[in-house]
Amino acid sequence: MARISAGSAERLAHDIAGPGPGAALAPELAGWLAGSSRFAAFVETHRSKIRKKLRTAADAASVQDVRAELAFARLVLADRRFEIAFEAYGRRGGPDFTLVYRSGPSFNVEITRLRRPPDPEAVANVVLGKLRQLPPGIPNLLVIAVEAEAADDLEVGAAIRRLRARADRKDDAFFAFRGIDGTRLFWDRFLRLGGVVAWCESASGDLRATAWLNGSARIALPAATMGPLLGRLRA
Repeated sequence: MARISAGSAERLAHDIAGPGPGAALAPELAGWLAGSSRFAAFVETHRSKIRKKLRTAADAASVQDVRAELAFARLVLADRRFEIAFEAYGRRGGPDFTLVYRSGPSFNVEITRLRRPPDPEAVANVVLGKLRQLPPGIPNLLVIAVEAEAADDLEVGAAIRRLRARADRKDDAFFAFRGIDGTRLFWDRFLRLGGVVAWCESASGDLRATAWLNGSARIALPAATMGPLLGRLRA
């Protein structure tokens, strides 16, 4: 597919973003569309889903949540070795994306954005909130977008240690209060998590993305994929 013209990109971006809070994203989205034929094809394919997300966004923070998903897709699709599916689990719910690298094993990617300053407690709560969306039988990666000086400010390892310590103490009340019905369910869902990537767009180079891998995961993330994926997020 050839790149679309700047005018076509602008019209598509404004149609998707709408007149509400999402309108603020239209200029940036138009630039992304005009700059990448693969991203433009992705957006056109999933136009109705993306349009609904942006047009029903309640506020600027919600728009930025959608922007993080689109920014991830744009960066990944810049590498033709990646294929990407959007919301493949449909009404059943599940991670945002399913990726394949060089016809290798597929894996899921859930994107979320930390809306508060990074600290281990905030990160732990984000991880717990996303464990419910991870399906069995396939590797799952959580990508947390954060506004900070560097991705490692997120301290993912410290957050995970906090959660594991609570589970080791069988602190069922802690997990129940956060929507996980006890430590047994926590371990079941935690073992579906292959890893967490902290992603900081405002940083540069290697500081833009760091990875924590779950050595206890039932199904590990494909090792040959993580390097290229981090490379895209650091681009």
